[in-house]
Amino acid sequence: MITIDQTLLRDVLRGLIACNSINPSLVPGAPGEGQIALYVTTVCRDLGLEAELVEAAHGRPNVIATLRGEGGGRRLLLNGHLDTVAAEGMDRPFEAVEREGRFYGRGAVDMKGSLAAMIAASGAVRAHGRLAGDLILTFVADEEYASLGTEALAGTVTADAAIVTEPTALAIGIAHKGFAWVRFETGGRAAHGSDYREGRDAIAAMGHVLAELRRLELNRLTQHRHALLGRPSVHASLIEGGDGLSTYPSRCVLQVERRTLPGETVADIEAEMLEVLQRGGGGRVEVLFFRPAYEVSHDAPIVQTLSSAASRVLGSRPPLIGLAPWMDSAILGGAGIPSVIFGPAGAGAHAAEEYVEIDSVVRCAEVLASAAVEFCGER
Repeated sequence: MITIDQTLLRDVLRGLIACNSINPSLVPGAPGEGQIALYVTTVCRDLGLEAELVEAAHGRPNVIATLRGEGGGRRLLLNGHLDTVAAEGMDRPFEAVEREGRFYGRGAVDMKGSLAAMIAASGAVRAHGRLAGDLILTFVADEEYASLGTEALAGTVTADAAIVTEPTALAIGIAHKGFAWVRFETGGRAAHGSDYREGRDAIAAMGHVLAELRRLELNRLTQHRHALLGRPSVHASLIEGGDGLSTYPSRCVLQVERRTLPGETVADIEAEMLEVLQRGGGGRVEVLFFRPAYEVSHDAPIVQTLSSAASRVLGSRPPLIGLAPWMDSAILGGAGIPSVIFGPAGAGAHAAEEYVEIDSVVRCAEVLASAAVEFCGER
């Protein structure tokens, strides 16, 4: 078994949590990925990897680090995101407090523990010997908002397979849901609240759309099931309209999120939401943003390799699971890179108390290192 330098792993994890990498698209004025990207680049270079900063967008860097193989082997990509959500309500979000076998702090489980495992695994592989194929580590920007980082690299970095190291409690994720953001608008006619002959209520009109969305959620979407992901869903997220208590509202806007299953396309969602609108009385509707669901075959070589490596390290074969949140694996899969999801255990992602379990980060690193040697081949 490949030996992980646990001191390195702990030091790197502390350093990662200490970096404030809150996504500025979520929190205006937040620092973003600049500091943490420089830190990761330095650590990777110190371990003997090639590492470069590549901007995904202005001021939003990715890091691409490579352990070069000697040729003739497959190329494996390990992917993780640098950015985090806000730290509101947290006591010491960037201090990496260690307590009872856990590291606490913003991003500890989502997903700086995973980044530390990627780095420690690559260092262990390099110390172990030479690979035939390349091991590529991509540390990406903006996954928490629009995934600018992985989108930017998907067209330029090639690999035979990828492991996206989102936290899975050491299970292997082979499917996840997608989502669509949808905007409805209904119109009315502004008039004094006393003038029922002239006024037309746009908010009441939206009520019919909401009723149709409820029927969609309770009646039709319950008929569709995925073995690992359950059913699709829809919910009303934001609504606005009206100008005052004594004025008929001329306009109402509703924003909706629809969670999708593998195989559902943006055209499917557009048609479904247009039907909702028409059954609700009319108005306007548009799909603002769409990310597809993703699924990789349990027979794919990367799934088999990761299952084999995890069995050796953990002593038993981990379960194959589906995950509800959307992940960058859909982008990589769409670019022709079969992808699985595998990462450590913890809790509190996006919450006021967040932690990662240190032992699971070590086990994750061991599995990643073993999988890299098996997939890329040894020289």
